[in-house]
This record gives sequence, structure tokens and C-alpha cells, in this order.
Amino acid sequence: MVDVALLFGRIVVIALLYFFLFAAVKTGVGMVAGRSKRTRRGLVLRVTKGPREITGISIPLDGPVIIGRSPDADLVIADDFVSGRHARVVPTDDGPVLEDLGSTNGTLVNGQPATRPIGLSAGDVVELGQNRLEVVRL
Repeated sequence: MVDVALLFGRIVVIALLYFFLFAAVKTGVGMVAGRSKRTRRGLVLRVTKGPREITGISIPLDGPVIIGRSPDADLVIADDFVSGRHARVVPTDDGPVLEDLGSTNGTLVNGQPATRPIGLSAGDVVELGQNRLEVVRL
């Protein structure tokens, strides 16, 4: 009788694990597919100069993007001149807006310090320390 109960318990645990994995994969696939459809014609932030690991990647500007050295940031830049939470880009009806989050070394947009929130458009250049990001239209 105990053997039957243990066998039944094992089957239930395995079924729950498979259900959890199925739900996680389904959610992840939906997030990836949904994100790419929304950003086809939008703006992205492309890393043109920075650490080798992230140079060339593009971040869609269809939602808030935190840029910084912290592992919690959406775009992590491993550079001593970049603060943990250095800057934030937020989409608005008029286009994305960049805001410096009180970083130690500041943020430049087209060579000018970002002392207040600044609207971004295609072709703008954002500099954080020795790193360079460009706003590009897809």
C-alpha cells in the first residue's frame, strides 16, 4: 500500500513539473513573438561603442529601458564610468525620452549634457562614459 502511495506521489510531482515547464515555455515564446511584432517599425537603441559583449546589440524602445552597470538594468554596461542605474529611456506619444538618473559621470545626448529629460529621435547619439549608443529606426 505504501508503495502505491509513493508511486502515485511521484507521478503527481512529475506531472506538476511538466505543467510548470510547459507554462514557462509558452509564456517565454509569447513574450518574444509579441515583442518583435510591436517593434518592427519603431526605434531601437544600438550599441556602437562599448564592451565587446554588447557592441552591435539593439534594444527596442517600445517600453521603459534602464541603462546601467547593475545586473537589474535592461541594458547592462560593464564599465567603471557607468553608474548602477545610469539613465532611463521611456516611450511617450511624442517619441522616446531619455532621462539621466543622477549618474556620477553624466549622460551626453548629441554631445550635450542631459541635465533634464530629452526627447530622442532617429540619428541621435547617447554617450555614457566611454560607451556610445545610437537611436536607429528599424
